[in-house]
Amino acid sequence: MRESSIEKHLVRQVKAAGGECRKYVTPGRRHAPDRLVLIPTALWSMRTARAVFVETKAPGKRPRPGQLREHERLRAMGFEVRVIDTKEKVDRHVKYWFGG
Repeated sequence: MRESSIEKHLVRQVKAAGGECRKYVTPGRRHAPDRLVLIPTALWSMRTARAVFVETKAPGKRPRPGQLREHERLRAMGFEVRVIDTKEKVDRHVKYWFGG
């Protein structure tokens, strides 16, 4: 299975759950996560909306060293970053993020 299949599945599942899954592009900065998942307040148990950076990978593949550094930089600023490499993991994360 290709990374693009995992990413497309993520986009479809997040949209079906009521959120948005935006392509994350950062001009002038390399190794950014692939997607930004936006979870509205009404669908999250907390009082504020939630945003999660997602790096999609082909099954069994790991992020490259530059991507790992960027993920850690984002985490150090308090953001959540997830690496997802299967459709089953997409489904588990969407279930957690959106309830159900």
